[in-house]
Amino acid sequence: QVQLVESGGGLVQAGGSLRLSCAASGSIFSSNTMAWYRQAPGKQRAFVARISSGGGTNYEDSVKGRFTISRDNAKNTVYLQMNSLKPEDTAVYYCNADLITTARVTLSPWGQGTQVTVSS
Repeated sequence: QVQLVESGGGLVQAGGSLRLSCAASGSIFSSNTMAWYRQAPGKQRAFVARISSGGGTNYEDSVKGRFTISRDNAKNTVYLQMNSLKPEDTAVYYCNADLITTARVTLSPWGQGTQVTVSS
């Protein structure tokens, strides 16, 4: 059994910063791609950023230059540093990861989500 637990969301004024964390736990052998998604009210869940096991990154266009994804492989944890936040960044943020269990089974769980609210 593996799970992802996010933390770090909250309320911030426009222009402010937040750092989200997502820790994977359970019978994990290794982790491959880890990613962040977000779901704004009334909208579908959308890709924000991803990072490969080797550190390669991809970002959704609207967050390029403002958000930075990073990871700590020893801790099976992925981070999302969000700077210059805008009201349109308001959403529930979810992490997702491709995890290989100690039984060598690949799972792709989702976290429970953490609310980010940016006030204008």
